[in-house]
Amino acid sequence: MLWSKLEARIQTVEARLDGVLGVFVKDLTSGAVVRVRPDQVFPLASSIKVAVLYELYRQAEEGRIDLAEITRPPLPRVGGGGVLQELGGDISVTWRDLAVLMMGWSDNEAANVLIGRLGMDAVNQRLQGLGLRGTRLKRRMMDLEAARRGDENVGTPAEMAQLLEHAYRGTGLSAERSRDLAAVFAGPKWSDSQAGVPFRAPLPPSLRVLDKAGELEGVRCVSAAVDLPGRPYVASIMTTFLRRESDGEAAIREISAAVFETFDRLASGSEHGRLIGPK
Repeated sequence: MLWSKLEARIQTVEARLDGVLGVFVKDLTSGAVVRVRPDQVFPLASSIKVAVLYELYRQAEEGRIDLAEITRPPLPRVGGGGVLQELGGDISVTWRDLAVLMMGWSDNEAANVLIGRLGMDAVNQRLQGLGLRGTRLKRRMMDLEAARRGDENVGTPAEMAQLLEHAYRGTGLSAERSRDLAAVFAGPKWSDSQAGVPFRAPLPPSLRVLDKAGELEGVRCVSAAVDLPGRPYVASIMTTFLRRESDGEAAIREISAAVFETFDRLASGSEHGRLIGPK
């Protein structure tokens, strides 16, 4: 009944939204799912950086890249988010530093340098190997010419939720490297973009959340793994064709709140629903 009520709440949000909504939520304890257009392809915007991060750590695990190796981001640098665009040419960072900038500041230049090192084909081959056929990295960040050609970074709610589950569980990674990936992924988000705020806003600040939001004109999306003690879950919420982008942000916030409230009760209660507080 709780699950049915959650589905009804999400459907209410969907009915009000002047745009297209896709949702995939999975209970990592029971395997139960809630879905709205789970296989529809949506623009991912910066959410595609999750695939870049995961490929970075898989290549590090395979000995193909040293996360502590120093590199020098070249000039010129793309803008649209992050801090590298504000820095001079004489800087040195590690590949892990670039991952921190990409995930915490949504730094587009950091993402592009990583894509150049890892290889776009390698990212997509990894996604294919995971069985993700509708999720693809097709262009670098801020490549408007590629976007005009139709080369958009895309994915489906179901596949992005699956990718988040792999990242959360550390599929193919040692325990130590899995913990480090999670530390980079779950760090504070300092981007000027407000896309990530709606998803995190209803959640307790102490909760560990591996999330990456994205925004483009008419598009708002987020994919996340929420490490709720006793009841972790993954969620992917995507909106496009928005008449008002603020409506997409409001839909993400409302769905995030509904999902958390449901899982919080499942985590806190007995199998019959009794909520027993701490002593």
